[in-house]
Amino acid sequence: MWPGAHARTDPDKPAYVMAASGQVVTYRELDDRSNRLAQLWYDAGLRFGDHIAVCMENHPRYLEVVWAAQRSGLYFTAINYHFNAEEIAYIVDNCDAKAYVTSAYLESTAAELTERLPASCTVRLMLDRPDGVDGFADYETAVAAFPAEPLEEELEGVAMLYSSGTTGRPKGIKYPNPRRRVGDPLPGFAGFGQTYGIDADSVYLSPAPLYHSAPLQFCIAMGRIGATAIVMERFDPELALASIERHRVTHSQWVPTMFVRMLKLPEATRAKYDVSSQRFVIHAAAPCPVPVKQQMIEWWGPIIFEYYGATEGGGSTMITSEEWLAHPGSVGKAHGSTIHILDEDGNELPTGESGVVWFEAGERTITFEYHKDPEKTRSAHNQDGWTSVGDMGYLDDEGYLYLTDRRDFMIVSGGVNIYPQEAENLLVTHPKVMDAAVFGVPNEEMGEEVKGVVQPIDWSSAGPDLERELIAFCRDNLAHYKCPVSIDFMEELPRQPTGKLYKRLIRDRYWGDRTSRIV
Repeated sequence: MWPGAHARTDPDKPAYVMAASGQVVTYRELDDRSNRLAQLWYDAGLRFGDHIAVCMENHPRYLEVVWAAQRSGLYFTAINYHFNAEEIAYIVDNCDAKAYVTSAYLESTAAELTERLPASCTVRLMLDRPDGVDGFADYETAVAAFPAEPLEEELEGVAMLYSSGTTGRPKGIKYPNPRRRVGDPLPGFAGFGQTYGIDADSVYLSPAPLYHSAPLQFCIAMGRIGATAIVMERFDPELALASIERHRVTHSQWVPTMFVRMLKLPEATRAKYDVSSQRFVIHAAAPCPVPVKQQMIEWWGPIIFEYYGATEGGGSTMITSEEWLAHPGSVGKAHGSTIHILDEDGNELPTGESGVVWFEAGERTITFEYHKDPEKTRSAHNQDGWTSVGDMGYLDDEGYLYLTDRRDFMIVSGGVNIYPQEAENLLVTHPKVMDAAVFGVPNEEMGEEVKGVVQPIDWSSAGPDLERELIAFCRDNLAHYKCPVSIDFMEELPRQPTGKLYKRLIRDRYWGDRTSRIV
């Protein structure tokens, strides 16, 4: 299925609603608008297998751009709108985009892009600027010139998203896109309804940026199934609770930082809202501290469902609330694939021993390559064809996976391996901490020592007293060698709204100038 089918059977049903503004886009409107843009691209010469890019905030017309590509047989790349002009231009060029769509919200960035975008990107459109901007055509005027009729041949497109760039240059994750009629998605995207209990009566809350894989694919799935998505323009913890109550949300998806921020609302604020309509609460994208998840299950009930996987799609795990309560801290058992834990030499490790997590593909697993980077593609696969994105973890004797950290962030201090995720998960449970990063910094004697950087709830508390309190808190709850030797403070950590922490940006400072205590 796809929105065109629902536009014929239930045209006035909301396809999605913008949470803050209340703006409704019906299935008829989504179908008509995406058809017009598909016609524009076809008229400009874009054909099956070509690429387009979109970079804008969670805009009311974001999903029509995506669906125009999805029904035109195109690859579409959603770009993080927090990126600067150089980063955006790199991705537009690297993904071979022939069309680029943005909004007036990013007008200043667009001005810098005018000379940076490749000449092959000939279709450049900007929303919300009817008077036009140099180098960009007015989106609304341009699409209005084309009919709201489907293309003569409608073919399935597919996303080609880029890795977050937390450990280097973003990489384009490219899936195969065999020629298929629209409504026939790749196998890995075909089972959303069955897996998560979604049907046409479901109402899905999407609190995260649409440039991220999970919210984008879930919103696409809602359009296929004929459900309604509630799209938050940006995450706000109280608005999220109010949206659940107002729209009688049945399904929602979160990252752990969102859980933390909702839990740190005043108790009276949390109690104001009725969230009992929810049947399926999904979270992923980053590690969730055990106490945080325990509190969420106590608050919302055993409806919280976790999955672990990467945009690459090489494999995944899943776990219910009941399973998690019996295996706290686990991200679940393999789903449609097989997990292998290997050491650095490729040897399989025994139960309980941490190593690199590798997935052996199953029948429905999506294959991938890194666009224009065969070496990175090879390094993500081993001789058996298994795939890994560099996460570390171990299996228990029942086959449940526990993640320890990214291989890139492991600290080696005096020859001992330390996984900083453990200290990070502990620090965010402290009542004075909003966010935390832990990583290794140079130490002449030990090689590395453990450093913490904390975002306090109250910036005025940052200083030596809070540093001592937090170090003592860690040492009371963890083996001392795992605890930060020192803690610095930042007003806000560079974390994506998707929950991914740009730890590299913080860590790199300490491998140069290490004199500042409050950064």
